[in-house]
Amino acid sequence: MIRQDEPTADGLVNVTFTLPADIPGHVSVVGDFNHWDPYAHPMRRSQHGVHTAVVTLPQGSSICFRYLAEGGRWLDDLDADARDERGCIVHVWPAIGGNEEGRTRRRGHSHLRGADVSLPPAHFAG
Repeated sequence: MIRQDEPTADGLVNVTFTLPADIPGHVSVVGDFNHWDPYAHPMRRSQHGVHTAVVTLPQGSSICFRYLAEGGRWLDDLDADARDERGCIVHVWPAIGGNEEGRTRRRGHSHLRGADVSLPPAHFAG
């Protein structure tokens, strides 16, 4: 699930990425907004076990991202606005005037697609 909060007065939007609890191990949100750095936005497990991470972005921007799971497994979020050869794309929309439906994209964990890559274990060390 991808959720966008209303923009702040300075035009920044908190975008919350959420993955289901059944994904094992550590997961990060990586993309062009953080130079594809797996340490920049690690997802944290909530009390219910789901993985979440919040990224603050300027309204009106678009980002490309993917999830990087433990063991070098890339996951794509089919709830994203679009896809290209780099991965998923999310558009950070301007203020939407309380339209809750426009702020959350949710189809569930069956809308993740994975691909295996080989990365050294150091990418997941603490």
